[in-house]
Amino acid sequence: MHMADALISPAVGSAMWVVTAGLISYSAKKVKKEIDDKKIPLMGVMGAFIFAVQMINFSIPATGSSGHLGGAMILAILLGPYTAFLTMASILTIQALFFADGGLLALGCNIFNLGFFPCFIAYPLLYKKIVGDQITKQRIAIGASLAAVIGLQLGAFGVVVETFLSGISELPFTTFLIVMQSIHLAIGLVEGLVTTAVILFIFKERAEIIQGFPSGKTLGNLSLKPILTIMLVVALVTGGMLSWFASGDPDGLEWSVTKVTGLEELEAPEGIYGVLADLQNKVAIFPDYNFRDTNQAAGEPSSGQEAPAWAAVDSGLSTAGVVGSILTLVVAGGIGKLLQIVHRRHKKFAH
Repeated sequence: MHMADALISPAVGSAMWVVTAGLISYSAKKVKKEIDDKKIPLMGVMGAFIFAVQMINFSIPATGSSGHLGGAMILAILLGPYTAFLTMASILTIQALFFADGGLLALGCNIFNLGFFPCFIAYPLLYKKIVGDQITKQRIAIGASLAAVIGLQLGAFGVVVETFLSGISELPFTTFLIVMQSIHLAIGLVEGLVTTAVILFIFKERAEIIQGFPSGKTLGNLSLKPILTIMLVVALVTGGMLSWFASGDPDGLEWSVTKVTGLEELEAPEGIYGVLADLQNKVAIFPDYNFRDTNQAAGEPSSGQEAPAWAAVDSGLSTAGVVGSILTLVVAGGIGKLLQIVHRRHKKFAH
C-alpha cells in the first residue's frame, strides 16, 4: 500500500509531511523517557523483520491482486505505539530512499497510513481493550487479528481520502473507496493471521516482552538474545531467499487503480514530480529491490521487475533483501540508542 507520487498533489504531500514530522517528533519525546537497553536491539531486529516480510507479496485468490504485510501492529504490540511508529517510519523511509518503493512526495502519506492508524488507533482502542490486563493466547489471537484488519482498513481509507483531496487523478471517490476497502479486507485477513502467529510465538518464547514493554515496564536482567537471534535469522532468510517466492501480481493499491481507471500506471505531472523522481533514481542503491542496471541508470524501468517466474531466484533480490534488513536494523536501533543517549544527558545536566 505504498503510494506513488502520481496520486498525490504537492499541497497534500507537503501537508502530510508536516503532520508525519510532528508525529515523529512527539513519538521521539515519548520514547526518550521510556526506552531501555532491552528495547533498543528489539527495535532494530523487529524493524529488520518487518522490512523483510514486506518484500513478500502473497496472491489474493480469484482477484489477480496481491498484498503484503504492513507490520505496524506487530511492532506496536511488542514495542508500544511510539517506538513502533518510529520504527515504521524508519522502514518506510529506507524503502523510499534506497529501494525506490513508494514516492518521496508521498512518503509522509505512507508513514501516516501504515504507521499512525495501526499504532495510535487500532492498537490502543482495539488490541489493548480486548487483551486487557489478563493476557491469554485467546485474547491475543482475537485482539491482534481484529486490530490488524481494522488498522489496514483505516490505512486504505487514508489512501483514498488523500488521493481524492489531491485531485490530480481521475479516480472517483466512491468507486475507488469500495474497491480499495474490499481488496484490503482480504489482505487484512491474512495480515491478521500472520500478526497473531508472530505475537503468539513470541508470547510462548518470551511472554515478558508482551507483558512488559507496551506498558512501560523494563525487563531487567531478562535475556532476549535467543528471541533476537531467531527473529534476525528469520529476517535474513526471508529477505534473502523467501522473497524469491513473492507474487508477481500487482499489490492492492496498484490493482485498485487499474480496476477503476483501466490503466496499469498513472502518469505523474511535470515539475516537482520529475525532480523528485530523478532524485530518487540517483539515491536508490537497489531500485525495485534489485541491482541497478544500465536501463535503470538511464531512468528506464528496471528489467528485474518484468514479471519474474515463480520462484524468482535472483541474486539482486537476495542482496537487496539482506542489505535492506541490516540497514533497517542499524537505523532503527540507532535511533533508539540516540534517543536514549539524549535522554541520559538531559537528566545528567538537569541534576
